[in-house]
Amino acid sequence: MTPLKSTNKFTSAGLVSAFAASLCCITPVIALFAGTSGIAATFSWIEPARPYLIGLSVVALAFAWYLKLKPQPADDCGCPAEAKPKLIQSKTFLLMVTIFAAMMIAFPYYSKIFFPKTEKQIVFVEKSNVQSAEFKIRGMTCEGCTEEVKHEVNKLQGILKSEASYQNANAMVQFDNSKTNIAEITKAINSTGYKVTQTKLK
Repeated sequence: MTPLKSTNKFTSAGLVSAFAASLCCITPVIALFAGTSGIAATFSWIEPARPYLIGLSVVALAFAWYLKLKPQPADDCGCPAEAKPKLIQSKTFLLMVTIFAAMMIAFPYYSKIFFPKTEKQIVFVEKSNVQSAEFKIRGMTCEGCTEEVKHEVNKLQGILKSEASYQNANAMVQFDNSKTNIAEITKAINSTGYKVTQTKLK
């Protein structure tokens, strides 16, 4: 196999691995823009493999750079080949792929910026109607997941405050029980593809 073909293979492997590593967090953003919240949790099963995919991406791209930067063998006359490479074979392209891969790997840390801020307008609420509940949720893996859950919950009438945490695998929701209820909130969360496993009134 020629060094060029090897470089291209390692570049492709690094790019695909980086994309796959963050697919579980890219999907909620795709779901937001597509208006199909049910697909948000489609690739959450990839999360346990994320560290290995990141490692594969880093190793593959590092080796691609090694192949690209190592001195090329001279031709029959003893002169190094000087043919100008195509864009896809150039260091510029490899640099672009490396930057894109880094952005994909870091995607879970900034994915929430794609979600609209849904601050609730506080209106007069009878104190006796205010209720709080914790929803234990299975399947959330990053900030994008929590933002998708909050986005769907905040569409309901009567939501006063909602917070979600993938680290704690839960959502804390304060609501007006004259306008919505536990069942409606559970349904909204489940519509994302993440599943409520337990509900506890606070």
